[in-house]
Amino acid sequence: MNDELQVDPLAGAANEAAPDAPSPAEPGATRTKVVAVANQKGGVGKTTTVINLAACLAELKLKILVVDLDPQANATSGLGLPKQVGTSLYEALIENGDARQAIQQTPIEHLDVIPSELDMAGSEIDVARAEDYLHRLKDAMQPVIDSDQYDFVILDCPPSLGILTMNAMTAADFLLVPMQCEYYALEGLSVIHHLIDQLRESGANTKLQLMGILMTMYDSRTNLASEVVKEVNRHFGDSLYETVIPRNVRLGEAPSFGKPITEFASDSAGAEAYRRFAGEFVSRQGISRPKTVTPKPKTKAGRRLPIFSIKIIDKDG
Repeated sequence: MNDELQVDPLAGAANEAAPDAPSPAEPGATRTKVVAVANQKGGVGKTTTVINLAACLAELKLKILVVDLDPQANATSGLGLPKQVGTSLYEALIENGDARQAIQQTPIEHLDVIPSELDMAGSEIDVARAEDYLHRLKDAMQPVIDSDQYDFVILDCPPSLGILTMNAMTAADFLLVPMQCEYYALEGLSVIHHLIDQLRESGANTKLQLMGILMTMYDSRTNLASEVVKEVNRHFGDSLYETVIPRNVRLGEAPSFGKPITEFASDSAGAEAYRRFAGEFVSRQGISRPKTVTPKPKTKAGRRLPIFSIKIIDKDG
């Protein structure tokens, strides 16, 4: 490893130009853009990214809908909602319900969610039996998209390339790939690119674009993290976001309080990183980069969700 390699954990991952902004929508088209957040590898910060990106975009007054497709329902609890039977997109996926009826408000202004539940695991089997199995999510979500009430619909996919993830990629306009700063994570990028090409060539989703790659869990104390970012930048520089999400204690604690980092520790390094990423995210979509959001004053941490019994206290905040 080269000890001289250095990367700014909040800003300096890629120097190449970002992909061109999307062309203006055709007359009559909706403003709503669907973004699938996916990585077949677990533990890369995928759900953390969904929760905190959505909260930061809502903080910028954009109307956001998170769709939790993971049966573990971590995005659901991370946004402050309980995991309840019968609240997910399951019925709509099997054409026995309306996705609009599954939408719930979160405690965060401008941010709604369609929760998940353990029964979503069964949808993998039920959807796979249908002839149009790749389009079930797209068809279910179409009334929501047509309502044009959201700027972005963000799909939180399971950590696999199963039926639900493939449905999400078929329904999405863009694919966002969170990637941990370790070498094993590099192997999955070629698989993601191959899947995008397959979906386009098969006609399942000809409009799908790789929105970008977000490096997560960056540890500035290790040369490995810098090397991985450098390697990804060398191969995917035009897709790599400049913002890099650092390892941060507060980011790990926030989900157990049912809050995004902007609500739990607004002035933390994790909150700063995700706000910066949100600004880059909207700029790539052709939306004027908003003014920096002033962090909220520090407040005493809130009550944890009842499913947790261990309280962690961080001295340095």
